[in-house]
Amino acid sequence: MPVAEKKSMAKAASLTSDKSEPNRITGLITRTRDFLKDVRAEMRKVVTPTRAEVQSTTIVVLVTVFAFAGFFYVVDSVLDHALRVLLHWLGSM
Repeated sequence: MPVAEKKSMAKAASLTSDKSEPNRITGLITRTRDFLKDVRAEMRKVVTPTRAEVQSTTIVVLVTVFAFAGFFYVVDSVLDHALRVLLHWLGSM
């Protein structure tokens, strides 16, 4: 390549990079503005639950937690007993 072409290519590359910087900032501002508009639109859709809804879901959660606690207690007790019987049969206890 001749030297003149290399210089013009380098000059064109530097001009292109200089132009892309303001576009980058403008694009960032545009994307940020669009994002904030979308957030505002979604926040308008948010509905605060009533006191009755909160109480009913809280009761469901508490009942479920206690049911699972009971289930895991029973499973743990059965496995504990089975392991003790197995170890006793093997002669370790």
